[in-house]
Amino acid sequence: MLIKLSGEALSGDNEHGIDPITISNIASQIVAIHNSGVQVAIVVGGGNFWRGRQGQQMDRVTADQMGMLATLMNSMALQDSLCSKGATVRVQSALSIPSVAEPVVLRKAKEHFLSGHIVVFACGTGQPYFSTDTGAALRAAEIGADVLLMAKNIDGVYDCDPKKNKNAKRYDEISYLDIVNKKLELMDTTAVTLCMENNIKIIAFGLDSKDSIVRAATGEKIGTLIK
Repeated sequence: MLIKLSGEALSGDNEHGIDPITISNIASQIVAIHNSGVQVAIVVGGGNFWRGRQGQQMDRVTADQMGMLATLMNSMALQDSLCSKGATVRVQSALSIPSVAEPVVLRKAKEHFLSGHIVVFACGTGQPYFSTDTGAALRAAEIGADVLLMAKNIDGVYDCDPKKNKNAKRYDEISYLDIVNKKLELMDTTAVTLCMENNIKIIAFGLDSKDSIVRAATGEKIGTLIK
């Protein structure tokens, strides 16, 4: 499976940066899943450090590349936390930064899975104008993942913004096309379409719920199932 982690979620109750307790809890859950025999890949966002849209006064390509570097910092921090709990982890980066990460080589990534390693894919797709959600969908398709777990700062897919409307309805299950046609704010259209074309189920859930990653990975009904 591929787990997509929201960058903002790593900051915990802080406004930015990485909260040590939060990232340790996330790492513990991932290690527990991995130790159960599941091959795990991870993509993490960079919104706790930088989002491309923050750079509205600069060149879009430059702003997006800065966002990619933010995801690499998060990937390295997650690798460190996972390794401290006994896991072996390899970070593969879509941008060439060989002193801290391998390049993305899918054959090598699959060898890592077979060797019992966790693989963290950093820097999204390596191209501007694509979100890390699209990067996660792309990597999930490339490695043949059975499911994409979307760990967000909201506990599923709603018909409108639950932060603005207390009567917002959460879907237990919804189709890819309904996500696109209703313009629901889970992930961008490119990512949803890529999952639909490759028949990759998506489970969207809140990261702040207790043991939510383990619960989603083990089949408990949590969040929203998109298929």
